[in-house]
Amino acid sequence: MTTPDFNLLITLDAVLAEGSVAKAAKRLGLSPSAMSRALARLRDTMGDPLLVRAGRGLVPTPRALELREQVSQLVQEVEAVLRPANQLDLKELARTFTLRSSDGFVENFGPALIARISAEAPSVRLRFVQKLNKDSASLRDGSVDLETGVISETTGPEVRTRALFRDHFIGVVRMGHALSQVEITPERFAASPHVLVSRRGLDRGLIDEALQPLGLTRTITTIVSDFSAALALARSTDLIATVPERHTQALSAGMHRFPLPFPSSEITISMLWHPRMEADLAHRWLRGVVFEVCGGLEKKTGERRVVCIADGAQYHADAI
Repeated sequence: MTTPDFNLLITLDAVLAEGSVAKAAKRLGLSPSAMSRALARLRDTMGDPLLVRAGRGLVPTPRALELREQVSQLVQEVEAVLRPANQLDLKELARTFTLRSSDGFVENFGPALIARISAEAPSVRLRFVQKLNKDSASLRDGSVDLETGVISETTGPEVRTRALFRDHFIGVVRMGHALSQVEITPERFAASPHVLVSRRGLDRGLIDEALQPLGLTRTITTIVSDFSAALALARSTDLIATVPERHTQALSAGMHRFPLPFPSSEITISMLWHPRMEADLAHRWLRGVVFEVCGGLEKKTGERRVVCIADGAQYHADAI
């Protein structure tokens, strides 16, 4: 079956609306002869003369009258599809966005995000899912709309990113812990029992690398896969949990927090999305809300937007 020439819809709409070959030609910016040829193609395609002579003018056939409103509606709908989107009615937006994040994100930023989105777009829902790995497959297949976390060497090269905020590591212990009563030195820190956070079950992390130049080795008694588990253990034992300060602020509420007594690396928390969502107005709005609620790093520091960073140790920290 031959694919129809959809350009004929535009010609048909003009002919039916104007009822005149000359006026239809003027409307479409065609010469009278070009318009006559287009009308001949329409008649041949549809098997109907569409317009017939009546005295000095033309009158539509019953088939033309039957199609007039339908064709006009079709042309308007096609034009709407092809026209760049430039408006978004948040009050009418009904959509569920899936956000993938590490533990601590929902506890810290979830309430403010929900309040902001409920006020601006009451029919929008957020679905939070746990980030169990750094693979970009869920962004590619569309099961996740937006992701937050540390960019790593496993981040897909096509993924778009925008920095939200920088974070640094602190030590956290229960209230009444011996370290909450004294000055914390590198030696005291290393000698106390620690809980190590590692998704891959590693037995060393960035903190151990920072202690090595000082000739110190900390005592790791427990290894867990996430910060919430580490803080839960530290809350009820004498273990020290080393966690990113801002990302775990809500999780560590009511505990004693202290700066590490030695230099340690900062990390940059970013949001990530697939390029197919770049121009989607609703997704752009969501990204703006997340940026304003959670970070604003670029606004504060003038840092440029990054398409993709994958430089290993500078950003990637599997074990803490």
